[in-house]
Amino acid sequence: MRLRKFGWTGVSLPVIGQGTYLMEHDRADDSIAALRAGLDLGMTHIDTAELYGSGRVEELLRRALEGRRGDVFLVSKVLPSNATRAGTIKACEKTLKRLGTDHLDLYLLHWPGQHPLRDTLSAFEELERSGKIRFFGVSNFDVSELEQALAIVGERRIACNQVLYHLEERRIEHRLLPFCEAHDIAVVGYSPFGQGHFVSERSGGFSVLAEIAKRQGATPRQVALQFLIRRPSLFAIPKTSNSAHAAENAKAADLALTEEDQKRIDEAFPAGKDRGFLPTN
Repeated sequence: MRLRKFGWTGVSLPVIGQGTYLMEHDRADDSIAALRAGLDLGMTHIDTAELYGSGRVEELLRRALEGRRGDVFLVSKVLPSNATRAGTIKACEKTLKRLGTDHLDLYLLHWPGQHPLRDTLSAFEELERSGKIRFFGVSNFDVSELEQALAIVGERRIACNQVLYHLEERRIEHRLLPFCEAHDIAVVGYSPFGQGHFVSERSGGFSVLAEIAKRQGATPRQVALQFLIRRPSLFAIPKTSNSAHAAENAKAADLALTEEDQKRIDEAFPAGKDRGFLPTN
């Protein structure tokens, strides 16, 4: 698995990790097997959140990581409704208990909320000082919200921004991605296959992916995933509860798209107009 520097942190992470959104709806044994298969293949960046299954996914992840915690860069997220200063600390402690660990490698605010951002970030700093988290960051933040966060904590404090990013949703490329790159903030794309709705096989875009995949000895999904990690700031965290799909995802890191390949994909899936970043999950 190819590694790259995770923003300013000094940590090197796999370009492709593992997400867990909606995993509570899958068979637990399948999910655990897929997560462990992913770990064996080097996808050691694993993301979860207290939101997912109201904590049930964190509990499932605890089972998947038995004996493997030391291999994992473990990430979770606090709900905005819990993100007061005291609430953030309490939420983190509950997350740690559900995960069966004494620390998180990264803790994120799931999306901007109504509580003062300064209070949330102060709680993150307190958790960092106490050793309960190594780094902190944000999710679903637009440029103006990132500017606010940087004004509070300064440069080289926000480790990453986790955002929706797939071939048919590339709006982050207009302003958000360049801003993060300028401030050495890693960009972690979630739902890289479109939240369960991958490119239609009847579309011209799929034909482009299929042609490139055939030449590469790969699959269209692998080609799409490689395109979404083509820049040094980009990481992806596809979710699957299928061990074969986990292996397919991992192999995408080994592809090498040519400039012509990237140009064809870019033309087939245009970034569209900059109408502002639209966070979802």
